[in-house]
Amino acid sequence: MDITLWIIQIISAAGFVYSGWMKTIRIESSKKMWAWVDDVPKNLVVLIGIAELLGALGIVLPWALNIATPLAPIAAMALAAVAFLGMLFHIRRSEYRELGVNIFFMVLALIVTFGRL
Repeated sequence: MDITLWIIQIISAAGFVYSGWMKTIRIESSKKMWAWVDDVPKNLVVLIGIAELLGALGIVLPWALNIATPLAPIAAMALAAVAFLGMLFHIRRSEYRELGVNIFFMVLALIVTFGRL
């Protein structure tokens, strides 16, 4: 079970690092890739990206370093909330094609949350 959780944590972290990187460092590329980025204040997009980057670190580093391990499920829970709120945002905008990614990463984050509790 531990190996499975590690795989899920790494996949989840990689996805959130990519998303967070695009929203913080590559904001202009994000505008071309995601239509919603133009409709949201830049500071909010960057804030979401920072939350995703920090959450990605939070689901991997505590267990990898064996320091403050209870932070990993808390970070995973926060990432699940970010994905859920993103899902609600896309539903409100009738962007149903975007929901699959949000659901996928929300489920991964919830698996990490309950697996590491």
